[in-house]
Amino acid sequence: MKKVAVVFNGGTISMKVDERIKAAVPSLTGEEIMSMVTGIENYAEVESYSFSSKPSPHMTLEDMVELSKLIKKLVERDDIEGVVLTHGTDTLEETAYFLDLTIDTEKVIVVTGAMRSSSELGYDGPFNLATSICTAISEDAKGRGVLVCFNGELNSASEVTKANSMALNAFKTPNFGPIGIVDNNKVLFYRKTIKHRVYNISEVVEKVALIKCAADMDSEYLNFLVDNNYKGIVIEALGRGNVPPKMVEGIKRALNNNIPVVIVSRCFEGRVFESYGYDGGGKMLKDLGVFFEESMPGQKARIKLMVALSSDKAIDIKESFKRNTNHN
Repeated sequence: MKKVAVVFNGGTISMKVDERIKAAVPSLTGEEIMSMVTGIENYAEVESYSFSSKPSPHMTLEDMVELSKLIKKLVERDDIEGVVLTHGTDTLEETAYFLDLTIDTEKVIVVTGAMRSSSELGYDGPFNLATSICTAISEDAKGRGVLVCFNGELNSASEVTKANSMALNAFKTPNFGPIGIVDNNKVLFYRKTIKHRVYNISEVVEKVALIKCAADMDSEYLNFLVDNNYKGIVIEALGRGNVPPKMVEGIKRALNNNIPVVIVSRCFEGRVFESYGYDGGGKMLKDLGVFFEESMPGQKARIKLMVALSSDKAIDIKESFKRNTNHN
């Protein structure tokens, strides 16, 4: 019988409604949640760990570092086949991607949770946990990096984003779709996983800002970031990677102060590209020296830039954001 470590880390999967305030709050222990995953003992031996009972918005970068350290220790054990982490859904994609960037292992790591609390009809926590454990013991899931498992769908942590605030299949991979499914307790994959650099870090450079671009924005916030010693800036730009012309001077000032600027699109699908040569267009920005992260949402590009800046070794930021199109 293969052994899977399940690390409980709060979120909706561990909540039920407090009748006094009529809202969901952390309530269930890991053991109580596991007791609802009936029949899993026929598939795997489960070893449970309680990391926290935090709601997803309470997760910190320090928490992510400590989770990475814990999961590294677990996958180093010969008797552990894989690790499942429960997590609140609001920041799940950021923690999952952080783990993907900082843990180098062929063993399976799966992040899951629930969109409904245990007080709601259709509580999806036990099902998501069961399918995640089935994934963790799958030979085909090895070497694919960190996976996110919800509603029987498998997505890569490097690609997935939360696309819906309430649906059971809230997690989506724009442009490409899921990399696999769990059907009748069997894991099936449709395509390969992108290979990327893994970084060795002990702490995180926290001062990396995320700006969402909108019509007629100027450089005021960019200048604030430069003046307050921010170490990196991610801009969710317009369309293919363009900004209002009033933002260009602020971008230039950041670059002149050796602050890397990463451009993503505020669009849900598509990719950024240096298509336009007008003032504030992508071609101008690329020529100035910004980095393009072609199809990643801003919150994950921020995690990537933080991790690259925090690496124990000297990292070429340009190489970190170099295009990778291995979606076959």
